[in-house]
Amino acid sequence: MPNPFYITTPIYYVNARPHLGHAYTTIVADVAGRFNRMLDHEVFFLTGTDEHGDKIVRAAKKENLSPRIYADEISELFRQLWPQLNIDYSAFIRTTDPAHIAVVKQVLQKIYDAGDIYFSEYEGLYCFGCERFYVERELVDGKCPDHETPPEIIKESNYFFRMSRYQDWLIEYIETNKDFIRPERYRNEVLSFLKEPLEDLCISRPKSRLEWGISLPFDDKYVTYVWFDALLNYVSALGYPEGPLFRKFWPHVQHIVAKDILKPHGIYWPIMLKAAGIPIFRHLNVHGYWNVDKSKMSKSLGNVIEPLELKNIYGLDAFRYFLMREMVFGLDSGFSESALVGRINADLANDLGNLFSRVTAMTHKYFKGVVPAADPHGDPLLTQGLQSDAIIAIREFETAMSGFMFHKALVAVWEFISQMNKYIDMTAPWVLAKSKSTSKQLETVIYNLLEGLRIISGLIFPVMPETAASMQRHLGNDPGKAFYRMSFLSKWGGLVSGTVIPKSIPLFPRIDVNKNENENESAEDISPEPDRPVFKPEISIEEFKKMDLRVGRIIKAEAVPKAKKLLKLEVDLGENRTVVAGIAGSYSPENLVGKQVIVLANLQPAKLMGILSQGMLLAAVDGNRCTVATLDGVVKPGTALS
Repeated sequence: MPNPFYITTPIYYVNARPHLGHAYTTIVADVAGRFNRMLDHEVFFLTGTDEHGDKIVRAAKKENLSPRIYADEISELFRQLWPQLNIDYSAFIRTTDPAHIAVVKQVLQKIYDAGDIYFSEYEGLYCFGCERFYVERELVDGKCPDHETPPEIIKESNYFFRMSRYQDWLIEYIETNKDFIRPERYRNEVLSFLKEPLEDLCISRPKSRLEWGISLPFDDKYVTYVWFDALLNYVSALGYPEGPLFRKFWPHVQHIVAKDILKPHGIYWPIMLKAAGIPIFRHLNVHGYWNVDKSKMSKSLGNVIEPLELKNIYGLDAFRYFLMREMVFGLDSGFSESALVGRINADLANDLGNLFSRVTAMTHKYFKGVVPAADPHGDPLLTQGLQSDAIIAIREFETAMSGFMFHKALVAVWEFISQMNKYIDMTAPWVLAKSKSTSKQLETVIYNLLEGLRIISGLIFPVMPETAASMQRHLGNDPGKAFYRMSFLSKWGGLVSGTVIPKSIPLFPRIDVNKNENENESAEDISPEPDRPVFKPEISIEEFKKMDLRVGRIIKAEAVPKAKKLLKLEVDLGENRTVVAGIAGSYSPENLVGKQVIVLANLQPAKLMGILSQGMLLAAVDGNRCTVATLDGVVKPGTALS
């Protein structure tokens, strides 16, 4: 199998339970691994736990446990969580594993023998939370930038790694290999840091202060610095230096880390590899933070999100989809439960779920659940347009996934879903079904729609594997790995006519926010009578005729800066108009382009957030959900409603 693909998460520090940030990083690695298996690459996916250091000793002491028992318990929480999030990893490593300890000692001895480790006395600013020394320029207002506490002055003798010897080499390597660290903002951040002289790295802690660690092979009165221990997991897990996994997968490795550990991975790690004579890794992929209430998740702030809690409430695939779609890889993203519900209702229930139900229901209604055959001699326009849309979606999906632009990959899939819905509106199967003369056209239309669903089910597989399998089963296929290969997905016509498909089930039922709120009310608070709609005062037909309602087509959509609910739309009404609409909570801009809408065209223009709005979109508002009004069929832009 060609092209080995090695993907790693950082090994997670066991001073706290797993949270949303850990889940996101690991799901990203899982998605990347599944996608590369679709490309027929041989994948090795590593995760695990980092278990040495002063913070572990402190956390264990709080729990009245020994460091070893404490590390065992927290490590097991991570190990148990990943299968529950459908994480398909190859190996789980612990830094307390004997094989890992042996590799750490071997590499330390090799670097020591080469003269790159020396003994010296040092006095410096030490952050116990980070377990590292800081220099003044790294502090913010005299405090550690991560823990916002002033570091303590420590004076002691330790071993140091000559990182400064490799500073010029690292700068040249990063500048030569433009995508070594990606996205580019983090490459620039590392290069900016390297403009200052690089301090040698203190890589030991005296056992008089800390015993919980790996003893230095050349001085057993010291343990190694936690980062020098932890980073080597990426090679020790492969059986460095002579193991068959190491020979196969190193250095074809994609590291995934959050931006808070950019410096150890972007500076310490490549220099460690260079000093040890180990080839440098392929890419360092850096993502941002999940912010809750505009703050980074923090145990002390009490805003840590438990991934299992969300998965159990909203479903695993919905949870995985939200994380991959909501965050632009490399940037920070805000987490809220309302945003999660909005994505489920808009993208999964309304778009994907509704399309799947419509197409499978029509297959049962018109063909008794049997996949029809497309007419090879029929109108090529019935197939070519949708086939072309599929090719574009597949190409954009593959490019985005390869570049770790997961949100763009999903945007490409959802654009194809939008094109599928337009295809239904354009071909109107319910009209074709009324006449025997158009029966062949109906067969072609339904086959094409089912084939489009087959392609969609394959493209969503890395992110939503359970949903992909369910769709495959309801298209009459055994959801084996062959159906998800990119080589198979790229060939139009993979669905076999004559296949009997089972009746569909809702893929993603809508979440009724009002219902959930009402369930929390007491029985006395709930009115026994159903709510009746409150109608506005009557108007005359003459007053109604003053309203100029027109069919429009959205040709451009974008968010309005500093406005959570507003989107700026460019609408074709026979002439182009700018319309500002408060629908951002229910629609993303990319899913609106091409959509047919109804506009009140003679509404007096008004400025909203400094933008002149020349009309109003018609929409239904149900609780927090907004649904734009449209028509059952394609109509020329500018057509008046009467």
